[in-house]
Amino acid sequence: MTTPRIADDNDFESLKQLVDDNNGWNLELSKSETQVWTRSVEDTVFDVLHDPDYRKDWDSHMIASEEIGCFNVNNDIGYYAMSCPPPLKPRDFVLMRSWLDTGPQGEQMLLSRSVPHRDYPPRKGFIRAMSYITGFVIRSQENGGCYLGYVAHCDPQGKLPPWLVNKVTHTVGPRMVKDLRKASEGYVLWKMNQPHNRKPWRYPEEITCPRILLDDCIQVEEGDDTSQNIPVSSKQKKISRDSRKLRLQTHK
Repeated sequence: MTTPRIADDNDFESLKQLVDDNNGWNLELSKSETQVWTRSVEDTVFDVLHDPDYRKDWDSHMIASEEIGCFNVNNDIGYYAMSCPPPLKPRDFVLMRSWLDTGPQGEQMLLSRSVPHRDYPPRKGFIRAMSYITGFVIRSQENGGCYLGYVAHCDPQGKLPPWLVNKVTHTVGPRMVKDLRKASEGYVLWKMNQPHNRKPWRYPEEITCPRILLDDCIQVEEGDDTSQNIPVSSKQKKISRDSRKLRLQTHK
């Protein structure tokens, strides 16, 4: 529920855009002078996963998030820092995201992997974790809801016993999916109350972040970074245990 406020010009512009812009909406009925348009929950979930401003509201684990830049209209790089259950230290990532939207009644996919960047070396107070792949697959369903498939394969780095890693993955993943479902239900109303309706992941002309050069994506010398404290053998063993699949089915 939003705090009461007086509607301004931006609110009415958002309303007109919702009425006049049919992009992403499906025409369900056209009879005489009446048309009925609907939009799938699938589109809403895809927008929630992308929208950096909204993530600050719904992601209970996020400490910080920054847009670093983009390679093209479907690939960007960002910084993400997250809290962990005590006694674990916070983790952070530099992630390259790639996404694909196959259109109405198709699939929407979003995947990310860890990459280096010269301007984002490991930060004090965080342990730089590694994501081998984190991905979402969203499919529309005949009942008007959508299917969400989520997979995460990562190495949290640091000196952690396997039993603790497994315990954390049983809480962080399900909590994130639960938060995502709740966030999807409130996204449309939240977006209408924002000063802008930007969605650069859908409209490339709205992209404002700088272009990234491959020369920027180099490994920075880490000095005494804790990510180097894990023996290679234990890191390889941990990889298989840290892979998790979670599924969520949402409905209107």
